[in-house]
Amino acid sequence: MSKPLFNSGQILATPAFLETVASTGDSMGELLQRHLRGDWGVVCPDDAEANWQALKDGSRLLSAYVLKDGRTKVWLISEAEDDNGNRAATTGVLPSEY
Repeated sequence: MSKPLFNSGQILATPAFLETVASTGDSMGELLQRHLRGDWGVVCPDDAEANWQALKDGSRLLSAYVLKDGRTKVWLISEAEDDNGNRAATTGVLPSEY
């Protein structure tokens, strides 16, 4: 496993995210590891480029993953860095909740 590219901050998830991930046999831990390593999942090329830029400028990071059922999508969002360069949290959400 490669080294994380950034610190996640506090790890949070909505109840619907947790229920959905569990129902498909996926693992939040595995999704989080992908996110932290820069595997942004199925985001569009513009969002992927924005994520690479966010690693430099501290703005928000977004990953999107299709779960094992082949149709359900979830997001992991890491907040922008604060004035001290720290991300407060990374949150798992369903797109419909954002």
